[in-house]
Amino acid sequence: MERESFKSRLGFILVAAGCAIGIGNVWRFPYVAGNNGGGIFVLFYIIFLVVLGIPVLTMELAVGRSSKKSIMGCYQELEKPGQKWHWYGFPAMIGNYLLMMFYTTVCGWMICYFFKFLTGTITAESSKAASDVFGNLLDAPLEMGFWMVLSVVLGCAVCALGVQNGVEKVTKIMMVALLVLITVLAVNSVALKGGMAGLVFYLKPDFNKMKEIGIINVIVAAMNQAFFTLSVGIGSMEIFGSYLGKEHTLLGESIRITILDTFVAITAGLIIFPASFAFGVNPDSGPSLIFITLPKIFGAMNGGRIWGTLFFLFMSFAALSTVIAVFENVIACCMDGFGISRIKAAVINGFILLAGSVPCVLGFNLLSGFQPMGAGSNVLDLEDFIVSNLLLPIGALVFLLFCVSKWGWGFDKYLEEVNQGSGLKMPRIMKYYMQFVLPLLIVVLLVLGLIK
Repeated sequence: MERESFKSRLGFILVAAGCAIGIGNVWRFPYVAGNNGGGIFVLFYIIFLVVLGIPVLTMELAVGRSSKKSIMGCYQELEKPGQKWHWYGFPAMIGNYLLMMFYTTVCGWMICYFFKFLTGTITAESSKAASDVFGNLLDAPLEMGFWMVLSVVLGCAVCALGVQNGVEKVTKIMMVALLVLITVLAVNSVALKGGMAGLVFYLKPDFNKMKEIGIINVIVAAMNQAFFTLSVGIGSMEIFGSYLGKEHTLLGESIRITILDTFVAITAGLIIFPASFAFGVNPDSGPSLIFITLPKIFGAMNGGRIWGTLFFLFMSFAALSTVIAVFENVIACCMDGFGISRIKAAVINGFILLAGSVPCVLGFNLLSGFQPMGAGSNVLDLEDFIVSNLLLPIGALVFLLFCVSKWGWGFDKYLEEVNQGSGLKMPRIMKYYMQFVLPLLIVVLLVLGLIK
């Protein structure tokens, strides 16, 4: 069977960026930036994107483009006879399933709130009791389950149409709409009376805050955010490399993906902080920011229902783009591994993920007594921990060592692949940095994640 490919370069960049752009860009980045010195954190974040995120991203894309296989077959295609790198394909696939098992629930929340604002279910009055609205959703397994099922069905349907006609075409539309929406929302937020104070808090370097937190803690927070924002480690990016032609170098493509991802992360802060300061609301982090704090703000705004609808449409696109990207990885692995058709793989995995996503939904209500990470935790926290703190950094380390080690694919073959085509070339001088410094940085992140 001939390998599918992207129809256009823009399609690849938007799909890959859509995979990287997720909920964390909105509910984590602005808060972490604001509480780690503002502009000084953003500066360190960009530095670590360049020295940590982009190099590892080029490796995942290079393995995909050279092997033309999914995560279950890429190592086997490139490793030397007798080597066992392909064993990592199994935990990587588990990571993709686990990610989908809680991300479909979160995606369902976004779509649900989009419809609540669109239909006027959330009004200026109900938004004042936003915590009750969100709490009622979490307490209703059937309602939450419906939105989760819708997320799975949408992801399954788009991927069943194929790379060009489904994944690329739909994601391009969503990503263009996402970029327009986030820009409009940011302009509106910055223009609010009193919003400039939020902008200053967010982007002006606060050296007193940095001293209070500690420069090492600020650097670690920036390094952590830069690494996890690109979703490298479980093959989510590798699969799109396998559909990519050789016309352009992978360093240039990785930089473009990173710029889009960073634009969304930083612009999210331009929405949240000016609006929070304008209405005297403390910006939280995590689900409470999106589903409690922001609905309160929209309820107090002129035309708040419209702005709330647009915001949750943007968030729905951000979540769905990730769902589609990860679902594509799962489907491609089944197609490669079992030789089945795309539609059959989509349907089978659709049912698997529907069943697998149920525990996360029930973890907030019927299974709320199960608190695996301590008091107040739930199934989502456990699944997120396994993926974010274990499988992503371990997987990134495996990709890295495979590409730079003489016991793996080897640096020369990686360099040849990453530099094929026109565009920015990866300099050979990076070899020793990638062999010795990068592995150490990832090990530090892994250890810190486990300690935390």
